[in-house]
Amino acid sequence: MRVCFRSSVKPSQIPEYRRRHAAVWPEMLQELKVAGWKNYSLFLADDGLLVGYVECDDFDAVRARMALSEVNSRWQAEMALLFEDDRQAPDEGFLQLTEIFNLEDQLSKVNSSEGNQQAQKEQQ
Repeated sequence: MRVCFRSSVKPSQIPEYRRRHAAVWPEMLQELKVAGWKNYSLFLADDGLLVGYVECDDFDAVRARMALSEVNSRWQAEMALLFEDDRQAPDEGFLQLTEIFNLEDQLSKVNSSEGNQQAQKEQQ
């Protein structure tokens, strides 16, 4: 599954947020991989809008796996002060967005439909 989410970094903390993500702890990177986070990216706007994208089998499951991780607990505690809502761990404040379009999915549908139409013509 593909998941997109948003959150908000305090504008005054953007330089620090960028600095920390330029050198994420190796043990945190490994824990994300082991938990099933694939093709994970974060995008940050100048006003603090943070948008994340991840591919995984089950978003709730990969988040639950990370919640059990000691390194994730340390990372979230350190990162919390950089977010607009610093009363909770940043990964608990994600607002998941609904995917409404994906090019590959649409092309697959079109190609499948065209293939079905061609097969029907050949059977006639």
